[in-house]
Amino acid sequence: MASSLLPNPTHFLKLKPLTLTTNRTITHVSVRCGPRDNRGPLVKGRVLSIEAIQAVQALKRAQRSDPTQLPTLASKTLSRLIKADLVAALRELLRQEQCHLALQVFSTFRSEYPPDLSVYAEMALALDRNGMAEDMDGLICVLEKESGVQWDSDKGLIRLIRAVVTADRRESTVKIYEMLKRNGWGSSDFKADEYMVRVLSKGLRRLGEVGLADEVDMKFGSPYEGNLEKLTV
Repeated sequence: MASSLLPNPTHFLKLKPLTLTTNRTITHVSVRCGPRDNRGPLVKGRVLSIEAIQAVQALKRAQRSDPTQLPTLASKTLSRLIKADLVAALRELLRQEQCHLALQVFSTFRSEYPPDLSVYAEMALALDRNGMAEDMDGLICVLEKESGVQWDSDKGLIRLIRAVVTADRRESTVKIYEMLKRNGWGSSDFKADEYMVRVLSKGLRRLGEVGLADEVDMKFGSPYEGNLEKLTV
């Protein structure tokens, strides 16, 4: 059956001899191998397994054909993936700005593995880019109930704080500060990073939480004298 989809194989065997001339002009022709589904160029170092690719494609087909069946399909499709493939599928969907589908993958992922804060940060940043502020607040509510998060060692924490502050999510910013305090922020086991203090203090102050900003300043020192926008992660 497959051979019927191809041109006559003998066509490729009858090669005409090449005639070279000194003035020959070489033209480079770009070849496109099928549609790319608006995915954009591949990112260097990004490797997706066949399983992860198939999961992403299945979720996108379900969203187009019958979104009501998406949760059921997601449960069946994603439950078969190993951790690395779940993370790869999640990040690929975020790269494609498919946040609703990414939320489905994230839900499955956290039901089996405790996500680190870098994953939460990536989710929050993508939700902000796509104007899904309420979903960002829901994400922080989920984080409040999470167990096993390594608050004292995850570099994604600053990116997460930056995401909620930049998105002007006052309640979510306050919740993160309360979570930090509950998990011993400022103790010998969880030292207060100077840069994080600056971002959080200025963020709280800008969002109208002056009392909490003063609390941060009194406990950890005055913030950097400058604009929050100048601080980059």
